[in-house]
Amino acid sequence: MWQTAGQEHIVGFLTESILRNRMAHAYLLVGPPHVGKMTLAIDLARALNCTAENAPCGICRTCQRIVQGKHPDVVMIDKNTGRDPSERKKAAEISIDAIREFVQKGSSLPPYEGKYKVYIIEDAELMSVEASNCLLKTLEEPPPHVVLILLTTEEGALLPTVISRCQRFELKPVPLAVIEKRLTEIHGLAPERVKLLSKLSGGCLGWALLSAGDVSFLKSREDRVDEFVTLINKNWDERLLYIQQLPSDRQVIAEILELWISWCRDVLLIKYNCDEVVANIDRIADLKAWAGMLTVPEIKDFVDCLNTAIANLLYNANLHLILEVLMLDMPRKEKRADSLYFAV
Repeated sequence: MWQTAGQEHIVGFLTESILRNRMAHAYLLVGPPHVGKMTLAIDLARALNCTAENAPCGICRTCQRIVQGKHPDVVMIDKNTGRDPSERKKAAEISIDAIREFVQKGSSLPPYEGKYKVYIIEDAELMSVEASNCLLKTLEEPPPHVVLILLTTEEGALLPTVISRCQRFELKPVPLAVIEKRLTEIHGLAPERVKLLSKLSGGCLGWALLSAGDVSFLKSREDRVDEFVTLINKNWDERLLYIQQLPSDRQVIAEILELWISWCRDVLLIKYNCDEVVANIDRIADLKAWAGMLTVPEIKDFVDCLNTAIANLLYNANLHLILEVLMLDMPRKEKRADSLYFAV
């Protein structure tokens, strides 16, 4: 049984391909974080190696070992693969050594137990140019018993020659009803939390499931929102003081900026009277206050600035400078008694 949810068109295509023995030698799974790329990759690895008639069965020894990460023919590769534990915190890319040792050399050997050797490359956009070129050698002349699955959130960062040699699937956001159903199946999860997490997930089921299992998540998000909503009334000195208190971890900053983008999207929806589709449903009053203070062009301009800041993070620009510019670009409004007035 496939565990992938909300991607029926892809699952159906892959199932038919396996039945007709028309599998590609390489797949590229594209989509936002936690949308289900890894789940689909593991499902495909199970379907290729499952010993039951209706693969993947999910209960045979092969399926179980693949899910547990213990099957010798299913290899996971990321930026830490092949690195000394002391180097892993600083690792920023997938090295050529990892691709050469685990893919190029490994693929030349037949499977140990299963029908196929499956290599799953997580965050494939992090491959160095040398690693990508090394991978190309396998992609150009793939052994018949090897299937490569590349997962990426940034397709544009991959070499065009790598993309062209893969069968590409784009994972779409999972429907809200599907996410709510899966969260409802979690014992003890309150209905209001199910609804909030479903809305906040942005169609990423994995994110919703991870957040449902972390009791500190909503508290952390609430603190971040509390800090952010007051910035619009802060003077420049207060804003610059605020960013000095933020963590220096680029991934954490990127997540904070994504939260701000989600907030601005909701403000725009409020201004256009689309309250029923906002994500931050527990902060409607604050969203309306922002909508009353800002015009549509001001919100859109700030969203553009946020997207630019996230792009600059990926290019390793100076973190403090990115945040300083963002604080200066953010609209600043004095507190108003009529803050709920909508000025579209």
